[in-house]
Amino acid sequence: MLLVLSEEHKEHLGFLPQVQSSVVSEFGRIAMEFLRKGTNPKIYEGAARKLNVTSEAIQHGVEGLIYLLTESSKLMISEIDFQDSILVLGFSEELNTLLLQLYLDNRKEIRSILSELAPKLPSYHSLEWRLDVQLASRSLRQQIKPVVTVKLHLNQNGSQTTKILQTDPATLLHLIQQLEQALGEMKTNHCRRIVRNIK
Repeated sequence: MLLVLSEEHKEHLGFLPQVQSSVVSEFGRIAMEFLRKGTNPKIYEGAARKLNVTSEAIQHGVEGLIYLLTESSKLMISEIDFQDSILVLGFSEELNTLLLQLYLDNRKEIRSILSELAPKLPSYHSLEWRLDVQLASRSLRQQIKPVVTVKLHLNQNGSQTTKILQTDPATLLHLIQQLEQALGEMKTNHCRRIVRNIK
């Protein structure tokens, strides 16, 4: 699976061939430091003074490198696919090798950082439902108002929580149709190929 870079990211990474390989290695170290601890504008300013360029150019170069490393790690791109992905940037063989080594050295740590940043979503445990129908009232004798009440039991961080949802049958039927359509979409060859590449 190849990583597709936008023109903006290509432009940001276009700064890397203008500097020496030792500076690119330093940018990689800064990128990893930013992923661990967050950004520090002082580092941009210091590097900009040393290289005699604007701090924005340094910032864009480091952010482009962060994007390249995080997206590649998130998709678990193989070595060959990573090389093919950065081939479109037109970098020298030495720079491509340096970026590949940077990716291989840090992808496990980047994945662990990204997993810590991912939200901890609740998972399904069980479901109870009830259909309430008001057959008649003194003010509106002919109107029927059905309501479906759903009690959803969820597991989140080892504890159970309960959510109560109410809807009318028409909205519930529409929701069921949309979910069935999504499940049907998962059976297409395109979705199977995407899921296979994600794993």
